[in-house]
Amino acid sequence: MGLSISYQIVTEKHGGSLSCKSELDRGAEFIIRIPIRLEADNKVATAV
Repeated sequence: MGLSISYQIVTEKHGGSLSCKSELDRGAEFIIRIPIRLEADNKVATAV
């Protein structure tokens, strides 16, 4: 899965955030934050 698609899913579908920390000679760390509960005005998509 591409990074842009991952970002879209995390932010738009789950109301979360995706960020990256990078350190020279140590690599990169991706941080995904997804709320336990969505705020009342956010819409939740359901699978059929």
